[in-house]
Amino acid sequence: MKIRLGSFLILLILSLPAAGADAPAPHRVAVKAGHLVDVRSGAVKDNQYILVEGERIVSIGAAAPAGVPVIDLSGKTVLPGLVDVHVHLLFNWKDASSAAVLRMSSAQGALWGEHNLHTYLSEGFTTLRDAGEDDMGYGQIALKNSVASGLIVGPRLVTAGHFLSVNGGHGDADFLAPDQAMPRRENIVDNVEEMGPAVRRDIKYGADWIKLMASGGVVDPLSDFHVQELSEAQMAAAVEIAHRAQRKVMAHAEGTAGIIAAAQAGVDSIEHGTMLDEEGAKLMEQKGIWLVPTLYTFQYGAAQAVADHYDPEAIRKGEEILKYQQPAFTLALKHHLKIAYGDDDDPEVAQGEFGALVRGGLTNLQALQAATINGATLLGMTDDVGALEPGKYADIVAVDGDPLKDIAAMTHVVFVMKGGAVYKQ
Repeated sequence: MKIRLGSFLILLILSLPAAGADAPAPHRVAVKAGHLVDVRSGAVKDNQYILVEGERIVSIGAAAPAGVPVIDLSGKTVLPGLVDVHVHLLFNWKDASSAAVLRMSSAQGALWGEHNLHTYLSEGFTTLRDAGEDDMGYGQIALKNSVASGLIVGPRLVTAGHFLSVNGGHGDADFLAPDQAMPRRENIVDNVEEMGPAVRRDIKYGADWIKLMASGGVVDPLSDFHVQELSEAQMAAAVEIAHRAQRKVMAHAEGTAGIIAAAQAGVDSIEHGTMLDEEGAKLMEQKGIWLVPTLYTFQYGAAQAVADHYDPEAIRKGEEILKYQQPAFTLALKHHLKIAYGDDDDPEVAQGEFGALVRGGLTNLQALQAATINGATLLGMTDDVGALEPGKYADIVAVDGDPLKDIAAMTHVVFVMKGGAVYKQ
């Protein structure tokens, strides 16, 4: 009997089991939390069981689920996975000299990126926002896609593209003499007309956020952090293009003029805000613009600058900028600005921002909220991360001690679960 090929394929498909008919049930496990912190209210419940099925939390209660293996974290304080919204993954953080970026190939940067991802995860950070990179190959976006596909292990990622900067500004990687200058890069935008192609290029290659350099910075040898760099018109053009594409915009802004211009332009978050004044704080409050203060990076950097090979000019600027930090942060608190956690430094010291935020004036609970529910809100991820609640990803962290009483407990992370998988125990 002859069977045509098409008929044979139909018979073969019909003979196969229905999709998922024999698929194994999702893995189930319970995590016993000695002290479970509700980061929304600060309430603590003892001896709670978090039932995890696959990647998600199913339920939380006082009774142990029957027939399910239990990870016993009795005696530990249990929190949601942490969210850090200002990281730079493609750096060798032990070398902060201006020449470091010129010696780093795109391939080497990606390898550093994987190393840094592992470090962040081991410190309890299960969600990150990369705040921009020098890499013209978009290694940070390759990392994001590789984590999402399971090719590599790391926190889930949201990423900015390049540093969009004026020529000679804080995002210009060409520090060479004029007769040795590098070819002009696509992230250099000196007028409004050049902003559109630069923003669209970042979006084309997968950026979730656009990163603008509103003012000069500290670690480069060229710029002055007091000085506004991108114009308000340039930044407004970037915001319009990005928002139309359903992307968000973050602005590096240290100096007062840069902060005000970025706020007037309608950016979604201001990074650092170190010379924030009353006018800028009012604008940010009125427009609902987030602040990512990155306090610890300057405090730590001032002590580590020589060891980490900072250029002499960067050391000088780092020492100077510290005097503006506390007055600006006090104004941010006075105007009730929305604050999210960002470390902007070596992932090995990422936990240091908790102590800096508390010393700056936040309560311990507010510091924890900055690194959990606030970060999730800024990133538009509250359905999935930021709190321990049924339906969210099973991103679970445990620490020794009680961070509501002593924030230094956040430097003692002893357990990390991301999406139901244990990475540190």
